[in-house]
Amino acid sequence: MTDAAIERESMEYDVVIVGGGPAGLSAAIRLKQLAAEAGQEISIALLEKGAEVGAHILSGAVVDPKALNELIPDWKEQGAPLTDLVKTDIFEVLGPAGSISLPTLMFPPLMSNHGCYITSLGNVARWLGEQAEAMGVEIYPGFPAADVVEEDGVIKGVVTGDFGVARDGGQKDGYQPGMELRGKYTLIAEGVRGSLAKQLIERFNLSEGKEPQKFGIGLKELWRVKPEKHKPGLVKHTMGWPLDGSTGGGSFMYHFGDNLVSIGFVVHLNYKNPYLTPFEEFQRLKTHPAFAETFEGAERISYGARAITEGGYQSVPELAFPGGALIGCSAGFVNVPRIKGSHNAMKTGMLAAESVFEALGAGREGDTLVEYQAAYESSWVAKDLKRVRNVKPLWSKFGTLIGVALGGLDMWCNTIFGGWSPFGTLGHGKTDAESLEPASKHKPIDYPKPDGVLTFDRLSSVFISNTNHEEDQPIHLKLSDEELQKISELGEFAGPSTRYCPAGVYEWIDDETSGEKRFQINAQNCVHCKTCDIKDPNQNINWTTPEGGGGPIYANM
Repeated sequence: MTDAAIERESMEYDVVIVGGGPAGLSAAIRLKQLAAEAGQEISIALLEKGAEVGAHILSGAVVDPKALNELIPDWKEQGAPLTDLVKTDIFEVLGPAGSISLPTLMFPPLMSNHGCYITSLGNVARWLGEQAEAMGVEIYPGFPAADVVEEDGVIKGVVTGDFGVARDGGQKDGYQPGMELRGKYTLIAEGVRGSLAKQLIERFNLSEGKEPQKFGIGLKELWRVKPEKHKPGLVKHTMGWPLDGSTGGGSFMYHFGDNLVSIGFVVHLNYKNPYLTPFEEFQRLKTHPAFAETFEGAERISYGARAITEGGYQSVPELAFPGGALIGCSAGFVNVPRIKGSHNAMKTGMLAAESVFEALGAGREGDTLVEYQAAYESSWVAKDLKRVRNVKPLWSKFGTLIGVALGGLDMWCNTIFGGWSPFGTLGHGKTDAESLEPASKHKPIDYPKPDGVLTFDRLSSVFISNTNHEEDQPIHLKLSDEELQKISELGEFAGPSTRYCPAGVYEWIDDETSGEKRFQINAQNCVHCKTCDIKDPNQNINWTTPEGGGGPIYANM
């Protein structure tokens, strides 16, 4: 919590939105549209922790334009950065040296990428930000929301992070306390595992009666390939190697733009082996014949990583709380088998905006937006998620080959029989943190050294993510119990934080004074993926917002 004794300036708005991604920007735009149609004024403040809108946005991305068609029907004429239609759709199962291509006719229609666009979701967010600003939305990049303002059990807004705090907690020259931005309603659109969303879900018991949220880590690189290697509109997805049959995940490769190819790898974070390193598995993937040829003579130009919500329909929490609501990936609307969520995120932002507008018009403020919850439950977003609700738990329970086959059968049943499944609605059981097993049950994995041409190390990768933090600031990755970290995370689980982090943030190093291992946090490397907050087996690491503008600045990601 922020220091209540600090005297802070305060600004009043009708609506405060936290997060400048597709959900938050869609909510802001929809509110302004409704106000314009009614001849009214609605004041909106939108906070974005990145240095600019889109700086922290990372996705594949193949975008389903369904929500955008509803929000801005003439988006093509308005210059939205969606120009590369999917032309070729390939799905392969990889083995160590070869692959088998599965015919797309095997997949239910909901899996089709027909009519979708290959793009940079960060650039889409930048374009949405321009539309929102032109409509009068006040956007504040570089201002993280560090805490909520709560009065009498009602969320009244947020507090931005302080600037100019030294690592020891003292105030540096130019210190500025954060401001209170107060709103009649506050919409939380922080993305996956947002620090405020996490706090609010616990505070208002929003996940009571729900399955635990599940996550994956997505790693991505952007390459510029030789013209003869470029196949505009090609979409390729794979599963199998380099992961074993009990570890969920898969890859994507998309060709778009000016000889650009994005390649990425997703590892489900319910994996058991503490020696597994998602980053190294991603590097191994690129050496497979199904990919290596594409990158001959190519240049790697960007890298990033981000957690992905995978719990789906049964893990979506209650969306509304007194004074506000969760929208987009703060609640978790990703369709796992489609590897898509931006259209659902945008639609939930729009639904929340419509509920807020109705409430404001009725003279209400600070109550629970039950209309939003009802609107979600009757929307195509809920229908979209319900039809694929068993894919993730079947995969987790039966492994890749059997689990994915059963998931395909389940999707066909849901498609043919209007949402009916022979499995009903399956649960997820454990959290991803609880899924990790002690090191004594597993063997270390010998990963090859990077060649600097096709495969790379983490630090050189972080460098091209344009990640930067003010070094003299409090460490934003909070360790609750140092002794527990040593006894359990290192002693029992062999220090998995050094492996699951895709940015080299965590190290166990020899302390010359004590002669024992010491846990070191290199917070300046953090790409804000939130994996540590999710996967630490003791939930002993808490991700909080760093000073404003810190983190990656992704270009074309």
